[in-house]
Amino acid sequence: MACRETRRIDLHVHSTASDGTLTPLEIIKKSEQAGLAALSITDHDTVAGCRPVLETALPASLKFLTGVEISAAYPVSSSISGSLHILGYDIDIHDTALNHGLERLQAARNQRTPRILKQLDGLGIDISMTDTAAFAGGGQVGRAHIAQAMKARGVVRSIREAFDRYLGKDKPAYVDKERIPCDRAIALIRQAGGVAVLAHPFLVETPDDKALEALVKTLVDMGMQGIEALYPQHTKKQTAFYKDIARRYNLLITGGTDFHGDLNSEVALGRATGSFYVDYELYEKLIAFNRHQP
Repeated sequence: MACRETRRIDLHVHSTASDGTLTPLEIIKKSEQAGLAALSITDHDTVAGCRPVLETALPASLKFLTGVEISAAYPVSSSISGSLHILGYDIDIHDTALNHGLERLQAARNQRTPRILKQLDGLGIDISMTDTAAFAGGGQVGRAHIAQAMKARGVVRSIREAFDRYLGKDKPAYVDKERIPCDRAIALIRQAGGVAVLAHPFLVETPDDKALEALVKTLVDMGMQGIEALYPQHTKKQTAFYKDIARRYNLLITGGTDFHGDLNSEVALGRATGSFYVDYELYEKLIAFNRHQP
């Protein structure tokens, strides 16, 4: 049997197609160097990060799973505002309905960036679209790229400082973004042949575990099929709770680091801050589940 290290996977990774700092092919190279057995690039509201990977020859040791992370709104029955992130795995990235839905979100993101730059200008910080696009690697320009431009201009000392002082929620240059209904996000993923998974439940804005479970039940009724129980910021207690929810609602368990490259240099691909580990078995279960769906 292969040793544990050769079975390490990462199913939550961002590239320059959204708000990561490495290109998709750089991520593939880094995954091989890290000894990962399986990988999914799950960029925000776009499948552009998957395209170059599917067009290149992968290392024999690495399996690749198409992915996306969709910015969704909470159910209308909920009093919570903000984003609920739905991961889609093993999707057909050429699916027409999925791409139309993502194009709407991408258009909203494109409109958001100039508004953020205008807010910064009002604060006396002159950052241009040209400045930010230089960090996007030809992909969609977003807050991470604005933060990199701010660092390069000496406005802040780190990307994290840019978010903490200016770009994060409730900060002076923050601009809210458009989201699609969560039932629509789940439907788009499933219609594209994929598996819909609730991302990082730790970050879901519910007041307590009871409310989170109620939300999960609502999402399951909408067609959600999995939960990202394994996530670097989850405590052992939280991970156990999410696994229990998965068992009780017959959900798949997934996991990943939420790797963004230099956006958060403390999070290493496949390992997060060190001991974090997601086993290849979860990739196998996800693939087997999806292949046997009607």
